[in-house]
Amino acid sequence: MQALLDKPLLVVTGKGGVGKSTVAAALGMAAAARGRRTIVAEVAARDDISRALAGAEGAVPTFVERDLGEGLHHISIDPESALEEYVKDQLPRGVSDLLASSRLFAYLVAATPGLRELLTVGKVWELAQPDRRTPGAHPYDLVILDAPATGHGVAVLTAPGTFATAARMGPVARQGGKIHQMLADPEQTAIVAVATAEEMPVNETLTLRAALRDELGQDFAAAVVNGVLPARFRGAEAAALETAAASRSGVGVGGARAVRAARAEVARAKAHRAQVARLRRGLGRGIEVRTLPYLFEHDGLAADELARLGEELVR
Repeated sequence: MQALLDKPLLVVTGKGGVGKSTVAAALGMAAAARGRRTIVAEVAARDDISRALAGAEGAVPTFVERDLGEGLHHISIDPESALEEYVKDQLPRGVSDLLASSRLFAYLVAATPGLRELLTVGKVWELAQPDRRTPGAHPYDLVILDAPATGHGVAVLTAPGTFATAARMGPVARQGGKIHQMLADPEQTAIVAVATAEEMPVNETLTLRAALRDELGQDFAAAVVNGVLPARFRGAEAAALETAAASRSGVGVGGARAVRAARAEVARAKAHRAQVARLRRGLGRGIEVRTLPYLFEHDGLAADELARLGEELVR
C-alpha cells in the first residue's frame, strides 16, 4: 500500500462504523512520516481526526486547514463554506457577497439534489491541485478524503460527473468534468475500502465495489479489514480446550468459565478469518487486502497507536 501514498488523492470509504476515520488518520500519519505534506479531509463538518491527533476540545472551526504538526494537516469541510469560497472565486466581489448572504440562494443550494456533494468533493479536488485557488494556500503532496459511508460516499464521488453530463457546457460542465476526470483516473486517485471481518460489512464492500465500477469507472486500489481478532489458540492448544470442554471435570467453576470464554474467542477469530478469506475471494487477486488487529481501546485511539497502525498498513 505504500505506493498509494504517492498519488495526489486517496479516498477512504466503506460501511459506517468500520473504522474509516481510523484508517484515514493512520495513512495520513504514515504519509507525513515519509516527508509528504499531507492533509486529511473530513466531510459534513466532522472533526474526529483532529480531536484524536491534536487533542482538540470544544467546537473546532470548519473549513480551516489546521497544522497538526510534522507535515500532517486537517480540514473539516462543510458544503456552505465550500459554496461561499467557490462563489467568491468565480464571481465579481459585489455579486459574490450578495449571493453568499442571500437566504434564498442558500435554500436553492440545499434543495438542488447532489449540489452539496459536488461542493464537498470540489473542495477536496481544490486541495489536491498544485495551483490552489485559495489565496496564499500551499499545495499538498497528498490529500486523504475520509469519505462518507458507502451510499453517500458513492454520491459524493459521482456528483461531478453527473453535473458535467447534465450541464453539457458552461463553467459547471467544465469544473465538473475536471473533477470527475481526476476521481476516475487510478493514476491520480486511489480508493481504499475499509470493512470489518463480519458478514454485512463484507457484503457491503463487495456491493460498493460494483457501484464504483459501474458509476465512476474506478476500482478499489486496496482494501483494509479493521479489527481482526488474533488466533490465540491453535493446534494442540485448541485441541486441549475442546478436551477440557468435553470432560467437564477437574477444572472447577472458574476453569469452566475460562474454557467457555476461550472457546468463544476461538470461534470469533475463526469467523473473522473466514470473512477475510471471503472478501479476498470476492475481490480477486488484483486487489490487495490488508488486515489491522483488534485493539482493546474504547475511548478512541491515541496518536502513537494510529502511527503504529499506519506503519502496519504501508510496511
